[in-house]
Amino acid sequence: MSVIAFEEIINSSSNQYTFTALLIHGLLGSRDDFRHFTRSLASTLSTTADWRMVVVDMRNHGSSVDIEDLSPPHDIANAATDVANLFKSLNGSWPDVVIGHSLGGKVALQYALSCAQGHYGDSAQLPKQLWVLDAMPGKIENSNYEELGKALHTLQTLPSQIPSQEWLVDHMVNLGFSKFLSEHISSNLKKSGEHETFSFNVEGVIQMFESGRDTEYWSLLEQPPKGMEIAIVRTESRVTWDPDVVERLESLAKREIDGSSGNVSVHVVPRSGHWIYKDEPERLLEIMAPRMASLVQPDL
Repeated sequence: MSVIAFEEIINSSSNQYTFTALLIHGLLGSRDDFRHFTRSLASTLSTTADWRMVVVDMRNHGSSVDIEDLSPPHDIANAATDVANLFKSLNGSWPDVVIGHSLGGKVALQYALSCAQGHYGDSAQLPKQLWVLDAMPGKIENSNYEELGKALHTLQTLPSQIPSQEWLVDHMVNLGFSKFLSEHISSNLKKSGEHETFSFNVEGVIQMFESGRDTEYWSLLEQPPKGMEIAIVRTESRVTWDPDVVERLESLAKREIDGSSGNVSVHVVPRSGHWIYKDEPERLLEIMAPRMASLVQPDL
Protein backbone atom coordinates (compact mmCIF):
# COMPACT_ATOMS: atom_id res chain seq x y z
CA MET A 1 0.00 0.00 0.00
CA SER A 2 1.46 3.33 -1.07
CA VAL A 3 0.98 6.31 1.22
CA ILE A 4 1.01 10.02 0.52
CA ALA A 5 3.98 12.18 1.51
CA PHE A 6 3.81 13.72 4.96
CA GLU A 7 5.75 15.46 7.70
CA GLU A 8 5.42 15.23 11.47
CA ILE A 9 5.94 18.12 13.86
CA ILE A 10 5.88 17.26 17.58
CA ASN A 11 5.89 20.03 20.17
CA SER A 12 7.65 17.95 22.80
CA SER A 13 11.41 17.62 23.35
CA SER A 14 10.83 13.98 24.32
CA ASN A 15 9.19 13.32 20.93
CA GLN A 16 6.17 11.93 22.76
CA TYR A 17 2.63 13.13 22.15
CA THR A 18 -0.89 12.70 23.50
CA PHE A 19 -2.96 14.34 20.75
CA THR A 20 -2.68 14.41 16.96
CA ALA A 21 -3.80 17.04 14.46
CA LEU A 22 -3.87 16.48 10.70
CA LEU A 23 -3.53 19.39 8.25
CA ILE A 24 -4.59 19.15 4.59
CA HIS A 25 -3.70 21.87 2.07
CA GLY A 26 -5.85 23.14 -0.79
CA LEU A 27 -5.84 22.72 -4.56
CA LEU A 28 -2.45 23.27 -6.24
CA GLY A 29 -0.79 23.60 -2.82
CA SER A 30 1.47 21.40 -0.72
CA ARG A 31 2.30 20.74 2.89
CA ASP A 32 4.82 23.60 2.72
CA ASP A 33 1.85 26.01 2.61
CA PHE A 34 0.93 25.08 6.18
CA ARG A 35 4.45 24.87 7.62
CA HIS A 36 4.62 28.27 9.37
CA PHE A 37 1.06 28.11 10.71
CA THR A 38 1.55 24.52 11.87
CA ARG A 39 4.62 25.44 13.91
CA SER A 40 2.79 28.41 15.42
CA LEU A 41 -0.18 26.23 16.32
CA ALA A 42 2.05 23.55 17.85
CA SER A 43 3.90 26.18 19.87
CA THR A 44 0.65 27.76 21.11
CA LEU A 45 -0.70 24.38 22.20
CA SER A 46 2.53 23.30 23.88
CA THR A 47 1.37 24.83 27.18
CA THR A 48 -1.63 22.47 27.30
CA ALA A 49 -0.36 19.10 26.07
CA ASP A 50 2.07 17.35 23.75
CA TRP A 51 0.71 17.44 20.20
CA ARG A 52 1.79 15.78 16.99
CA MET A 53 1.02 17.73 13.82
CA VAL A 54 0.83 15.62 10.65
CA VAL A 55 0.97 17.71 7.48
CA VAL A 56 0.35 15.93 4.18
CA ASP A 57 0.79 16.38 0.45
CA MET A 58 -2.45 15.26 -1.19
CA ARG A 59 -2.26 12.97 -4.20
CA ASN A 60 -1.14 14.81 -7.37
CA HIS A 61 0.48 17.54 -5.22
CA GLY A 62 3.93 18.23 -3.81
CA SER A 63 6.06 15.19 -3.03
CA SER A 64 3.06 12.89 -3.55
CA VAL A 65 3.18 13.55 -7.30
CA ASP A 66 5.95 10.96 -7.69
CA ILE A 67 4.33 8.27 -5.52
CA GLU A 68 3.09 5.32 -7.54
CA ASP A 69 -0.06 3.27 -6.96
CA LEU A 70 -2.26 6.15 -5.81
CA SER A 71 -4.91 4.75 -8.09
CA PRO A 72 -7.58 6.75 -9.92
CA PRO A 73 -10.17 8.06 -9.89
CA HIS A 74 -8.52 11.15 -8.46
CA ASP A 75 -11.52 12.30 -6.48
CA ILE A 76 -12.35 13.54 -2.98
CA ALA A 77 -13.24 10.06 -1.72
CA ASN A 78 -9.88 8.60 -2.72
CA ALA A 79 -7.99 11.64 -1.39
CA ALA A 80 -9.67 11.01 1.97
CA THR A 81 -8.86 7.31 1.77
CA ASP A 82 -5.21 8.27 1.22
CA VAL A 83 -5.31 9.99 4.61
CA ALA A 84 -6.81 6.92 6.28
CA ASN A 85 -4.19 4.67 4.66
CA LEU A 86 -1.45 6.95 5.97
CA PHE A 87 -2.62 6.59 9.56
CA LYS A 88 -3.05 2.85 9.15
CA SER A 89 0.58 2.68 8.04
CA LEU A 90 1.76 4.74 11.01
CA ASN A 91 0.31 2.19 13.46
CA GLY A 92 -0.33 4.92 15.98
CA SER A 93 -3.15 7.13 17.11
CA TRP A 94 -5.59 8.50 14.55
CA PRO A 95 -6.08 12.29 14.37
CA ASP A 96 -8.07 13.95 17.15
CA VAL A 97 -8.35 17.08 15.01
CA VAL A 98 -8.51 17.39 11.21
CA ILE A 99 -7.86 20.77 9.58
CA GLY A 100 -8.46 21.28 5.87
CA HIS A 101 -8.20 24.39 3.72
CA SER A 102 -10.29 24.89 0.57
CA LEU A 103 -10.26 21.58 -1.35
CA GLY A 104 -8.54 20.09 1.68
CA GLY A 105 -11.59 21.13 3.68
CA LYS A 106 -13.77 18.94 1.49
CA VAL A 107 -11.30 16.09 1.88
CA ALA A 108 -11.57 16.58 5.65
CA LEU A 109 -15.37 16.40 5.47
CA GLN A 110 -15.22 13.25 3.35
CA TYR A 111 -12.71 11.70 5.74
CA ALA A 112 -15.03 12.32 8.71
CA LEU A 113 -18.04 10.97 6.79
CA SER A 114 -16.28 7.81 5.62
CA CYS A 115 -14.81 7.28 9.08
CA ALA A 116 -18.28 7.55 10.65
CA GLN A 117 -19.65 5.09 8.10
CA GLY A 118 -16.98 2.51 8.97
CA HIS A 119 -15.27 2.57 5.58
CA TYR A 120 -11.76 2.65 7.09
CA GLY A 121 -12.11 -0.41 9.31
CA ASP A 122 -12.40 -1.06 13.01
CA SER A 123 -9.09 0.61 13.92
CA ALA A 124 -10.18 4.02 12.60
CA GLN A 125 -11.19 6.60 15.19
CA LEU A 126 -13.46 9.56 14.52
CA PRO A 127 -11.84 12.97 14.91
CA LYS A 128 -13.25 15.03 17.76
CA GLN A 129 -12.91 18.28 15.82
CA LEU A 130 -13.06 19.10 12.12
CA TRP A 131 -11.84 22.55 10.99
CA VAL A 132 -12.95 23.52 7.50
CA LEU A 133 -11.12 26.66 6.37
CA ASP A 134 -12.90 28.70 3.68
CA ALA A 135 -14.37 25.68 1.91
CA MET A 136 -17.96 25.54 0.72
CA PRO A 137 -19.70 22.45 2.14
CA GLY A 138 -22.05 22.21 -0.84
CA LYS A 139 -21.68 22.06 -4.61
CA ILE A 140 -19.88 25.09 -5.99
CA GLU A 141 -21.28 27.27 -8.73
CA ASN A 142 -19.65 30.67 -9.14
CA SER A 143 -17.64 32.57 -11.74
CA ASN A 144 -14.33 32.23 -9.86
CA TYR A 145 -14.54 28.45 -9.97
CA GLU A 146 -15.54 28.51 -13.62
CA GLU A 147 -12.44 30.57 -14.44
CA LEU A 148 -10.22 28.25 -12.41
CA GLY A 149 -11.65 25.20 -14.17
CA LYS A 150 -11.02 26.73 -17.59
CA ALA A 151 -7.49 27.71 -16.54
CA LEU A 152 -6.66 24.18 -15.38
CA HIS A 153 -7.84 22.72 -18.69
CA THR A 154 -5.72 25.32 -20.49
CA LEU A 155 -2.64 23.99 -18.69
CA GLN A 156 -3.11 20.72 -20.57
CA THR A 157 -2.33 22.53 -23.81
CA LEU A 158 0.98 23.97 -22.57
CA PRO A 159 4.41 22.40 -23.09
CA SER A 160 5.65 20.23 -20.21
CA GLN A 161 8.55 22.63 -19.71
CA ILE A 162 7.65 26.28 -19.09
CA PRO A 163 10.25 28.96 -19.96
CA SER A 164 9.62 30.97 -16.77
CA GLN A 165 6.99 32.14 -14.31
CA GLU A 166 6.81 35.48 -16.12
CA TRP A 167 6.17 33.72 -19.42
CA LEU A 168 3.31 31.70 -17.91
CA VAL A 169 1.68 34.76 -16.33
CA ASP A 170 1.84 36.71 -19.60
CA HIS A 171 0.54 33.72 -21.56
CA MET A 172 -2.43 33.16 -19.24
CA VAL A 173 -3.31 36.87 -19.10
CA ASN A 174 -3.18 37.08 -22.89
CA LEU A 175 -5.66 34.20 -22.99
CA GLY A 176 -8.07 36.26 -20.91
CA PHE A 177 -7.45 34.93 -17.38
CA SER A 178 -7.09 37.33 -14.46
CA LYS A 179 -3.60 38.34 -13.39
CA PHE A 180 -4.34 37.18 -9.83
CA LEU A 181 -5.22 33.66 -10.98
CA SER A 182 -2.34 33.58 -13.47
CA GLU A 183 0.15 34.55 -10.77
CA HIS A 184 -1.28 31.99 -8.36
CA ILE A 185 -0.88 29.18 -10.89
CA SER A 186 2.63 30.33 -11.84
CA SER A 187 3.66 30.33 -8.17
CA ASN A 188 3.32 26.54 -8.28
CA LEU A 189 6.12 26.07 -10.79
CA LYS A 190 9.39 24.40 -9.79
CA LYS A 191 12.81 24.50 -11.40
CA SER A 192 13.64 21.72 -13.84
CA GLY A 193 17.02 22.34 -15.45
CA GLU A 194 16.85 25.60 -17.35
CA HIS A 195 13.07 25.55 -17.44
CA GLU A 196 10.13 25.33 -15.05
CA THR A 197 7.58 22.57 -14.59
CA PHE A 198 4.41 22.28 -12.53
CA SER A 199 4.70 21.04 -8.95
CA PHE A 200 1.40 19.21 -9.39
CA ASN A 201 -0.01 16.65 -11.83
CA VAL A 202 -2.28 18.62 -14.14
CA GLU A 203 -4.62 15.80 -15.17
CA GLY A 204 -5.01 14.52 -11.62
CA VAL A 205 -5.60 17.99 -10.23
CA ILE A 206 -8.37 18.62 -12.77
CA GLN A 207 -10.16 15.47 -11.61
CA MET A 208 -9.83 16.52 -7.98
CA PHE A 209 -11.06 20.03 -8.75
CA GLU A 210 -14.15 18.70 -10.55
CA SER A 211 -14.87 16.20 -7.79
CA GLY A 212 -14.58 18.91 -5.12
CA ARG A 213 -16.84 21.21 -7.12
CA ASP A 214 -19.56 18.58 -7.48
CA THR A 215 -19.61 17.02 -4.00
CA GLU A 216 -21.66 18.27 -1.05
CA TYR A 217 -21.70 17.52 2.67
CA TRP A 218 -24.84 19.19 3.97
CA SER A 219 -26.13 15.88 5.32
CA LEU A 220 -22.99 15.55 7.45
CA LEU A 221 -23.43 19.08 8.80
CA GLU A 222 -27.09 18.47 9.52
CA GLN A 223 -26.26 15.33 11.51
CA PRO A 224 -22.62 15.40 12.67
CA PRO A 225 -21.42 12.21 14.37
CA LYS A 226 -21.90 12.20 18.14
CA GLY A 227 -18.99 13.84 19.94
CA MET A 228 -17.69 15.73 16.90
CA GLU A 229 -17.55 19.48 16.36
CA ILE A 230 -17.44 20.69 12.77
CA ALA A 231 -16.09 24.23 12.73
CA ILE A 232 -16.50 26.25 9.53
CA VAL A 233 -14.08 29.18 9.32
CA ARG A 234 -14.93 31.54 6.49
CA THR A 235 -14.02 34.91 5.05
CA GLU A 236 -16.44 37.77 4.47
CA SER A 237 -16.24 37.34 0.68
CA ARG A 238 -19.70 37.54 -0.87
CA VAL A 239 -18.23 36.16 -4.08
CA THR A 240 -17.29 32.90 -2.38
CA TRP A 241 -20.01 32.80 0.25
CA ASP A 242 -23.51 33.07 -1.12
CA PRO A 243 -25.91 34.65 1.43
CA ASP A 244 -28.18 31.59 1.28
CA VAL A 245 -25.25 29.34 2.19
CA VAL A 246 -24.22 31.64 5.03
CA GLU A 247 -27.79 31.67 6.38
CA ARG A 248 -27.99 27.88 6.21
CA LEU A 249 -24.72 27.50 8.11
CA GLU A 250 -25.73 30.01 10.76
CA SER A 251 -29.00 28.16 11.24
CA LEU A 252 -27.14 24.88 11.80
CA ALA A 253 -24.79 26.54 14.27
CA LYS A 254 -27.70 27.92 16.33
CA ARG A 255 -29.43 24.58 16.80
CA GLU A 256 -29.69 23.25 20.31
CA ILE A 257 -27.51 20.20 20.96
CA ASP A 258 -29.40 17.27 22.44
CA GLY A 259 -26.45 14.92 22.81
CA SER A 260 -27.51 12.52 20.07
CA SER A 261 -25.22 14.14 17.50
CA GLY A 262 -22.29 16.50 17.21
CA ASN A 263 -22.43 20.22 16.63
CA VAL A 264 -21.55 22.85 14.02
CA SER A 265 -19.89 26.19 14.70
CA VAL A 266 -19.23 29.06 12.30
CA HIS A 267 -16.41 31.59 12.61
CA VAL A 268 -15.81 34.63 10.41
CA VAL A 269 -12.35 36.14 9.90
CA PRO A 270 -12.76 39.77 8.78
CA ARG A 271 -10.50 41.31 6.16
CA SER A 272 -8.94 37.99 5.23
CA GLY A 273 -8.41 36.60 1.78
CA HIS A 274 -8.93 32.96 0.88
CA TRP A 275 -5.66 31.80 2.48
CA ILE A 276 -6.75 32.59 6.04
CA TYR A 277 -3.81 30.85 7.68
CA LYS A 278 -1.45 33.17 5.78
CA ASP A 279 -3.50 36.38 5.75
CA GLU A 280 -4.70 36.33 9.36
CA PRO A 281 -2.71 33.63 11.20
CA GLU A 282 -2.95 35.27 14.62
CA ARG A 283 -6.72 35.65 14.40
CA LEU A 284 -7.03 32.04 13.24
CA LEU A 285 -4.92 30.88 16.19
CA GLU A 286 -7.18 32.86 18.53
CA ILE A 287 -10.17 30.95 17.17
CA MET A 288 -8.66 27.48 16.96
CA ALA A 289 -6.22 27.10 19.85
CA PRO A 290 -8.73 27.45 22.73
CA ARG A 291 -11.11 24.96 21.11
CA MET A 292 -8.30 22.46 20.51
CA ALA A 293 -7.05 22.99 24.07
CA SER A 294 -10.53 22.11 25.30
CA LEU A 295 -9.86 18.52 24.22
CA VAL A 296 -7.17 18.44 26.90
CA GLN A 297 -9.24 20.30 29.47
CA PRO A 298 -12.89 19.68 28.56
CA ASP A 299 -14.18 22.32 30.97
CA LEU A 300 -12.53 25.15 28.99
